[in-house]
Amino acid sequence: MGRVRMKQMLDTAQTPDVQADSLLEVNNIEVIYNHVILVLKGVSLKVPKGGITALLGGNGAGKTTTLKAISNLLHSERGLVTKGSIQYRGQRVQDLDPADLVKKGVIQVMEGRHCFEHLTVEENLLTGAYTRTDASSKVQQDLEMVYNYFPRLKERRKSQAGYTSGGEQQMLAMGRALMSRPETILLDEPSMGLAPQLVEQIFEIVKSINENEGVTFLLAEQNTNVALRYSHYGYILESGRVVMDGPAAELRENPDVKEFYLGMSDEGRKSFRDVRSYRRRKRWLS
Repeated sequence: MGRVRMKQMLDTAQTPDVQADSLLEVNNIEVIYNHVILVLKGVSLKVPKGGITALLGGNGAGKTTTLKAISNLLHSERGLVTKGSIQYRGQRVQDLDPADLVKKGVIQVMEGRHCFEHLTVEENLLTGAYTRTDASSKVQQDLEMVYNYFPRLKERRKSQAGYTSGGEQQMLAMGRALMSRPETILLDEPSMGLAPQLVEQIFEIVKSINENEGVTFLLAEQNTNVALRYSHYGYILESGRVVMDGPAAELRENPDVKEFYLGMSDEGRKSFRDVRSYRRRKRWLS
């Protein structure tokens, strides 16, 4: 299959319709750092409610910047959305304070597995419920829910977070996000620095949370192979632009994606050095 077309998911009974039920919409945004460096150049994407949407591309493609533009964390890095709009549930949110966006149900798990190293695992998890106003019994129920998804965290709950492994810290960062009872999680490079077995475990947990809790995911990931196996829809970024998008099943079989991102072609596996060209398709801009 050649060109990937924008269309409905192949199986509407199992995967959300990216056209009809968009929870988050990014419309033709540009992002500039330090008033000079243009990083995103007209990025548009839609995230359907209840789906797992992958934002793919190599290092420096603009994935993290896109997530930070959505979660309003650019200002701390002297970044600014200069064009376009970001809407959540049909409301413009790009000018909101990050804390207000969390209250709307959108939270980002940042690259690098940030945690409070001097606090215990359980204390870190409880910080995720800081903005909640419901009963403490509900918070305790959600703490047990997190431990059910991440039993390793329950084993280490009294340990200082700074002394846990990289995989445990990734689980901790995700568990802390869950404690805020989010509707949407922006997950940045969950596989970075982890062994392949742990990567599969993390993505299996993402899939379970999506299916069981109804949490919507937009995940930025360099590991195209694993991301397309667990997501419903994907966008590929290069140099701050979306160059291809489509249902994950179609992207996995697309010859350009297989050759350029998975290192494979109809003739077999190839190295990136052997790839001579990459046929781009301009994405529509709304």
